[in-house]
Amino acid sequence: MGTYARQDIVFVRGEGCWLTAETGERYLDFGSGVAVNSLGHAHPQLVAALKAQAEKLWHTSNLYRVEGQETVADKLTRLTFAEQVFFCNSGAEACEGAIKVARRYHYVSGDPNRQRIIAFRGAFHGRTLATLAAAGNEKYLEGFGPTAEGFDHVDLGDLEALEAAIGPETAAIMLEPIQGEGGVRAVSPEFLRAVRELCDKHGLLLVLDEVQTGMGRTGKLFAHEWAGITPDVMAIAKGFGGGFPVGAVLATAKAAKGMTPGTHGSTFGGNPLAMAVASTVLDVISEPGFLEAVQLKTLRLKQGLEGLRDQHAELVEEVRGAGLLMGLKLKAHVAPPQVVKAANEEELLIVGAGDNSVRVLPPLIATEDEIGEGLRALSRALTRVARETSR
Repeated sequence: MGTYARQDIVFVRGEGCWLTAETGERYLDFGSGVAVNSLGHAHPQLVAALKAQAEKLWHTSNLYRVEGQETVADKLTRLTFAEQVFFCNSGAEACEGAIKVARRYHYVSGDPNRQRIIAFRGAFHGRTLATLAAAGNEKYLEGFGPTAEGFDHVDLGDLEALEAAIGPETAAIMLEPIQGEGGVRAVSPEFLRAVRELCDKHGLLLVLDEVQTGMGRTGKLFAHEWAGITPDVMAIAKGFGGGFPVGAVLATAKAAKGMTPGTHGSTFGGNPLAMAVASTVLDVISEPGFLEAVQLKTLRLKQGLEGLRDQHAELVEEVRGAGLLMGLKLKAHVAPPQVVKAANEEELLIVGAGDNSVRVLPPLIATEDEIGEGLRALSRALTRVARETSR
């Protein structure tokens, strides 16, 4: 179907941070499949894990115990706040599952009227009808009939409006630590801590969407760790599978108490192939020094982008984001597709975003040299755009 405005490039091979097109051209991938290829392309440990599992067992369904699920759930619960995990296939499914967990919690707690969830304008939680309603973006909702009920929206960072929106039917507050699709807008640690306090004060669940920000993308395993808080429920996906489709809902035992047999399910969720890859991704990212290296690369990338903003002040308004989830907010006369196209012409891949922005998302394994090379290519791309806009 014509649902994508695809770029006219066909890739046939990937290795590390590089993709090779059918024409033979090599592109530096600073889009990472929209923050998915956390360990780059054809990472040898992921390839080995998938091959080994493919020769043993692909699928049995969730009618039976799945050894890989138990292994990955054990790793996740040791590494995070979570005590229970539900496996699915994508970020949208993980967010939808998180919404169900939050509502079901209040239902079994004797307060079934608490079903509404407060979310933030500019958010993106997926493309299902419920997750579209959670984000409230009119552009994505247009033409799809009645909007799913149960969501209220406030401006990101407006604590007073947030507290005013809490009512007797409020069940949870849901947010992304960094709004990736919404323009790479980072939530301050102070605001995250204040939201956690509001949830505790009013008996609400805090639901975090770390689909894009999780799995080391910000230099911590999950972005909320920078604020020193923990959620009650969290959705993860994207980098969790390093390119293999897998997602999960993580929760405390208390928050997940309503998720009893028959309340939720997934045919493919947590199949042995996905679990073999996700388990290996977790192992690699958890290796000593890995996240510290990401933090050092973050400094190099941010400094470079700030330099590009100074160099191209007529095009770039602001550098945004955190970790290796960075973005450039462009001036009003510059469109993100212009910058993405110019970058492609310099054999660099970046990703458009909302709020007139582009995202820069190197794989977590990018070297200092590759980050430098990417910055130089982006500088050349911006120079191309400057020439075009000055005509």
